[in-house]
Amino acid sequence: MKACIYGAGAIGGWLGVKLARAGCEVSVVARGATLEGLQAHGLRLQEGSETLSSPVRASASPADLGVQDLVVIAVKAPAMAEVAWAIAPLLGPHTIVLTAMNGVPWWFFEGFGGPHAGTRLKSIDADGSIARAVPAKHIIGCVVHASCSVNAPGFVQHHFGNKLIIGEPSGEKTARVRELAALLEKAGFETVLSDQIQKDAWYKLWGNMTVNPISALTGATTDRILDDELVRDFIGRVMLEAKEIGARIGIPIDQRPEDRHQVTRKLGAFKTSMLQDVEAGKAVELDALVTVVKELGELTGVATPFTDALLGLARLHARMRGLY
Repeated sequence: MKACIYGAGAIGGWLGVKLARAGCEVSVVARGATLEGLQAHGLRLQEGSETLSSPVRASASPADLGVQDLVVIAVKAPAMAEVAWAIAPLLGPHTIVLTAMNGVPWWFFEGFGGPHAGTRLKSIDADGSIARAVPAKHIIGCVVHASCSVNAPGFVQHHFGNKLIIGEPSGEKTARVRELAALLEKAGFETVLSDQIQKDAWYKLWGNMTVNPISALTGATTDRILDDELVRDFIGRVMLEAKEIGARIGIPIDQRPEDRHQVTRKLGAFKTSMLQDVEAGKAVELDALVTVVKELGELTGVATPFTDALLGLARLHARMRGLY
């Protein structure tokens, strides 16, 4: 299988090395220092005391790499518009596009949502250009439960977690999604075939739509955030707004915010990806995590005063640093 990684950062690099070792012919779209690192050393992964390395074909131009069987999009949401502009040479009639991204994806209401099915989320895809560039027929969704970081360009450190949840936007157990699940299992991932991938994406969002922007605002790790009772109460109120939105679009969450906090606490003194982005001077993915929840509240008639407050503060903080 020809597999291309679009976004060879922490998660993309981790996926790429594993797919290469499972027998895939892996290529990578990259530029700058990452491209130089890949051309010099291949794609590298540190797992415990073991360093895995896989030679890959890397280019800044998708046209150099050609049509793929599988394209893994592992960029942060703010980069997606640029990916959409450039991705066409990688896509053939039967190419699978696996979206290994945080937050609510642009295809969220494809094959799902009842009266909202087919709705374009303006906070994610304002003019519909992403949906036009990556038609829904190509998409298989992926929710990643793993922590990785970048040691050096093209060199990824895996910390913990090994779970991938994948699914067709329609929820169908198609032949192609079953074959992809088998490939990911062969590559060493704990792979779950979802009945409703939107629900899995929403549940992950339910936990990180609060701690991510609060960590970016404060510089605090997740343990410090949850140890402050006033902050924890505020987080719970945001989560209850999102929970009501989920119930109205067909993805109820049968938990209290306190239940989700216990999951987060198991991570210990964890530095969120958004805080890492702020410290690195990278654009923050507020729209896919928070702005979209405000939009979904408007769509479903759920008032979101606490979500709005969180969004306003986090957005202003990021704008003052040129990160939004």
